[in-house]
Amino acid sequence: MLNKNPFIENMTNVRMNNNNLQIAVLIDADNVPYKGIKGILEEVTRYGTPTIKRIYGDWTNQRLSGWKPLLLENAISPIQQYGYTTGKNATDSALIIDAMDMLYTKQIDGFCLVSSDSDFTRLATRLREAGKWVLGVGERKTPNPFIVACDKFVYIEVIDENNKANLLRGQDKDELVRLIASSINDSADDSGYAFLADVGNSMMRKQPDFDPRNYGYFKLTPLLKDLEEFEIDERKIDDTIKHVYIRNKHHNK
Repeated sequence: MLNKNPFIENMTNVRMNNNNLQIAVLIDADNVPYKGIKGILEEVTRYGTPTIKRIYGDWTNQRLSGWKPLLLENAISPIQQYGYTTGKNATDSALIIDAMDMLYTKQIDGFCLVSSDSDFTRLATRLREAGKWVLGVGERKTPNPFIVACDKFVYIEVIDENNKANLLRGQDKDELVRLIASSINDSADDSGYAFLADVGNSMMRKQPDFDPRNYGYFKLTPLLKDLEEFEIDERKIDDTIKHVYIRNKHHNK
């Protein structure tokens, strides 16, 4: 089981059963900020190796000039796509066509779709139907249909470790507690405890954009410890390994 992601201990999707996934990174230049691209690519390496890196846009358009110095620096191949008609995004079509070509012609384990555009919802769904793991990366404005079409979705705003994320309060906290509680129930034993890795997998299946960093935590365990609704049991296996279990406090003993 892949455990390269440092902020979620062993919280890997069941599709990610290779510790060196070969990932195609496809970037929609029209719908993501260029300043965060280094952090985005570093995020991808936590899940596997970005063997293909392509970015799509009309490079004759001055609006994309900010991207150009970053392409060589990050070994990203620019794909030129002219806008043939007003109001129709030819860039999206080019990216989708390339992704489908790669699906059948390249040795790719997964795809990273970098965009905040809901037009890629069907593409993400199709790639998953073909057995590929899909990581989505976009801004918080990304429509929910695209988010839930991915196996995992990461917000650009939280990739920066200096970003000040949301605090645990109000409706956001209530929704998080419900998500954790229901995920514990999915795999809890008779004592009410569930293995944290199983809980994490369940949470991401239900809510692909779940990430401790959304709440100001880099790892999952500290987040859970600060939630009074749950009990944590850290079981030492040996001098270097311990397994973390969690249960709802209201469990009937």
